[in-house]
Amino acid sequence: MNKSDLIDAMAADAGITKAAAKKSLESFLGNVEKSLKKGNRVSLVGFGSWSVSKRAAREGRNPQTGKTIKIAAKNVVKFKAGSDLQNSVN
Repeated sequence: MNKSDLIDAMAADAGITKAAAKKSLESFLGNVEKSLKKGNRVSLVGFGSWSVSKRAAREGRNPQTGKTIKIAAKNVVKFKAGSDLQNSVN
């Protein structure tokens, strides 16, 4: 399922227009992004939670040349599925 498929499904399920569903989805995604940028955790009970984790700088190897390269530190987003979502998939 891609973004447009999700918008179509949301519109059909909620009985709203596709434009309203798109606006709702974009608002949700924007607010999750803002919260994660601030370093906060976003939790939807039963569905899952998003969090930001810091990945330290490290050394790696270029597979073509074998040379050692430096990989910069960065923040990564992690998602952990909630128990309800996990159980529904299994």
